[in-house]
Amino acid sequence: MQILKNISLKPYNTFGIDATAKHFISVSSLAALQKVLALPDYLEKFILGGGSNMLLTKNLEALVIHLNIKGISVVSETENTVNIKAHAGENWHEFVLWCLEHDFGGLENLSLIPGNVGTAPIQNIGAYGIELKDSFVSCEALEISTGTIKTFDKTACQFDYRNSIFKQEAKGHYVIFSVTFQLTKNNHELHTNYGAISNQLEEMSIKNPTIQDISKAVIAIRQSKLPDPKEIGNSGSFFKNPVISSEAYSILKSQFPDVPGYVISETEVKVPTGWLIEKAGFKGKRFGDYGVHKKQALVLVNYGNAKGSDILKLSELIQHTIQRLFNIQIEAEVNIL
Repeated sequence: MQILKNISLKPYNTFGIDATAKHFISVSSLAALQKVLALPDYLEKFILGGGSNMLLTKNLEALVIHLNIKGISVVSETENTVNIKAHAGENWHEFVLWCLEHDFGGLENLSLIPGNVGTAPIQNIGAYGIELKDSFVSCEALEISTGTIKTFDKTACQFDYRNSIFKQEAKGHYVIFSVTFQLTKNNHELHTNYGAISNQLEEMSIKNPTIQDISKAVIAIRQSKLPDPKEIGNSGSFFKNPVISSEAYSILKSQFPDVPGYVISETEVKVPTGWLIEKAGFKGKRFGDYGVHKKQALVLVNYGNAKGSDILKLSELIQHTIQRLFNIQIEAEVNIL
């Protein structure tokens, strides 16, 4: 077990920020993870997964532990469903493709989301009308302070919109090392009504889509809107979509008749942050080596050698402008370090 010094984290975060880890180690087994977490010489430790949901604004003094535990297996199955366990170091999209190759349904709408399996429950990742919690059974997590293993079921995870217990009271206390999903083996429930999936399927001349067709449609849509992190540094959607009261939405609608809104309860409406940012004039704006993507206003980008602090300042400018123009607070979806 070798701990490296002064390692660039540029290859380990999708924003492509060139921050440095003072100490760095990659672990590929639960035993190795337990051993590293128990090291007494490193009081501060930082767990690094796929690096897809974070913005590095400084060098990290902590011991950075890169979670590279891999493996996919069938836990149990019935005539109609199958429970699949995937370990934390598995790439999320590759895991989705593995499920589709075996004709297991439930995750196809979550195709091409960047990141790894282990960080997916933290964020309760979601796209095109589906969230991770819809197929989630449980996750195994290692308690950092004691080295003991705890299983969190769906209730214990306290899932909410882009939120979970791991972003709240359990933040920094646990490391998720495996996640179990329940997927369908037949009679798959298809979700094609959200966003542009139906239109994309029509363009593909598909009238009776399979789960594989839906995945291909989602991939096509995402590739048409979102930059590839390998080409342009980004972390996907930088901000959450705000939920405001129906009364506040009515007032906003009277001022901006074209503002879209999605009713989520009798008293609440979700407003697309991308629309707010575009309306505020930020879409496609470039500030040297960083800016807002030209096709999707929710995505902040690093065109080359931007600093994390530059992107953070841009995000704060956008937040202040949205507050001033629309009287709406928008929250960052990414983890800012």
